[in-house]
This record gives sequence, C-alpha cells and structure tokens, in this order.
Amino acid sequence: MKKTVLALALAGFAIPAASLLTTPALADPPQPKIVVIDRAAIMQFSKVGQDIAKQMQAYANQAKNDLSAQGKALQAEGRNLQQQVAILAPDVKQKRLDAFRAREEALQGAAQRKDEQLKVAFGQARATMEQTLGPILQQLVKERGANMVLDKQAVVFANNSGFDITGEAINRLNQKLPSFKIDLNAKPAPPKK
Repeated sequence: MKKTVLALALAGFAIPAASLLTTPALADPPQPKIVVIDRAAIMQFSKVGQDIAKQMQAYANQAKNDLSAQGKALQAEGRNLQQQVAILAPDVKQKRLDAFRAREEALQGAAQRKDEQLKVAFGQARATMEQTLGPILQQLVKERGANMVLDKQAVVFANNSGFDITGEAINRLNQKLPSFKIDLNAKPAPPKK
C-alpha cells in the first residue's frame, strides 16, 4: 500500500515535469530591426531647435547685461562704502554694511532666479519639441519596419548609414514645428510621481 501511494505521489510530480518538457518553448524574441536617431543633431539642425537656441542666447545675453550693470553699480557702491567706513560712526557703519550686504544678496538671488527661469523655459521648449517629435519617430519606425530605436551616441559602430533616420526626422519636424516662442514666465512642470 505504501509503495502504491509513493508511486502515485511520484507520478504526480512526474506529470508536471514531463508536461514542461513537451510544452512549446517560449517564442524567440523578434529579430532586431534597428534605426538610429541623433537627438543632439535634431536640436542643433532643426528649424525649431535653432529658433529655441537663438532665443535662449538672446535672453541669456539680456540677463547677463542687466545683471552686469547692476553688479557694476554695486561694486562702485562697495568702493564708496570702503572709503567711508573709517570715518563713519559704528552704528551708521553697521547699518550701511548691512544694507550693502542685503543688496549683494538680492543681486545674487536675482541672478539665481533668472538662471532658473531660463532653465525652466528651455526645458518646456524642449519638451514641446519632443512631444512633436514623438509621433514623427513612431511613423518613421513604422515605415522602416523597425522595432528598436537607438540614440546615435549609444552606437559604437555601424557599417551602413541606412540605419540613421535623423535627417528625415529633422525634415518632418521642420514641417510640423518650424518655430517655437519661448515663454520666460513658464511655470516649472510638477515633479513626476
């Protein structure tokens, strides 16, 4: 009786093991059909990328000039204050030094806010460009029968330029989004959860 129960128990384990051997193996992954995209080139050579870069450069230069003028005025004020420090009463001296430091900190804060404002504006411009580029890339991938897209920076070697769809992507992006107006008052995107 014990041998029968043991044989049945072993048979119970043998059946699933045998069925694993006879079930068809998982399907092989599809053969890769790769296309390559150069995201940096798209940003640099597309009309919208050039438009964004030109606007960002103009805004950065304007901010630099504004802050530089304020900085020079503050430096002149600092030199004046250094000359007067020796003859000022201690309480007046302290008040003027505190006021000067507050103006220095305010200028540094303004520079940081301007830098952040430019970063947010650029980020949103780039995000808009990428949102427009997404469907273009999907269409190109479909047309080429590809199932994988690699950034050109990740490719070590390719013996054929036929993989690269950057030029066609730029042409289509130029048609769909030739320019973009930078919004310096743009709010930062909420963090992704």
